[in-house]
Amino acid sequence: MTVFEHLGELRRRLIISIVAVVVAGTVVFILAPEIISWLIQFYNDSAPKGTPDKFIFTGPLDAFATRLKIATYGGIVFALPVWLWQLWRFITPGLRRNEKRFAIPFALASTILFAMGVAVAFFTLPKAVGFLVAIGGNGLATFFQAERYLRFVLFMGLAFGLTFEFPLVLVFLSMVGVLSSRAMLRAWRPAVAIIIVAAAVITPSQDPISLFAMAIPMWIFYFAAAGVARFFIEPARARRRAALEQGS
Repeated sequence: MTVFEHLGELRRRLIISIVAVVVAGTVVFILAPEIISWLIQFYNDSAPKGTPDKFIFTGPLDAFATRLKIATYGGIVFALPVWLWQLWRFITPGLRRNEKRFAIPFALASTILFAMGVAVAFFTLPKAVGFLVAIGGNGLATFFQAERYLRFVLFMGLAFGLTFEFPLVLVFLSMVGVLSSRAMLRAWRPAVAIIIVAAAVITPSQDPISLFAMAIPMWIFYFAAAGVARFFIEPARARRRAALEQGS
C-alpha cells in the first residue's frame, strides 16, 4: 500500500470503531439508571450502618454529565472486541503469514483479560470502599458525590482491565525477539518489586486490598508469559530457523 492507501485504511478502521463505541454508548446511556443503581450497591454493601444510601449532586448538570460519562466509558468497554479487531486488521497486512494467524487469538485474549480485570476490580471494590470509609474513624461523616464516586468506580475497572493486558505485552515482545524467557526468569526479583510499585501507583483507591488484588495476578501473568515464551514461542522460532537452514 501507498501512504495514502494506509491512511485511507486507517480512517476506515477508525470509523468502524467509533460507530461501534457510539452504538454501545447509546445502549449504556439508555440503561444508565440501572447501571448507576448497580454501582451504588457496592457502596451500600460496604458503608457503615447509618450512612446515607443516596449520593448527592452539587450542580444542576451533574446528573446528566454523570450519565454521559458512564455512557462514554461503557461504550468504549463494550465495543472492545470490535475496535481491537479493527486494530489487528489494520496491523496484520504488515505481518508475515505465520504471524497473521495470531490476530484472532490476540484480540480474543485481550477481551477476556480485560473482562477478567474488570471482574477482579468489582470483586474487591466493596472491601476497598469499606477500608477507605472506615480509615477516617467515627468522627468523619460520609457523604459521597455521585460523580466522584462513579468516576472512582469506573477508573478502578479501567485500571484493572488495562493492567490485565500485561501478559500480552510480554508475549508480543517475546514473539518479536525483544524479550526471552531466560531474561524474564533471570530478572524475576526486580520484576516482582516493579510490579508491586506499579500496582501501588496505578490503583485509584491506593488501599492495600486493591494493591495486592492487582499485584498478585500480575506476578502470575509474568511467570505465565515466561512459560509461554519458553515452551511455545521459542521452540517454534527454533524450528523455523532450522527449516530455513535446511532449505539453504
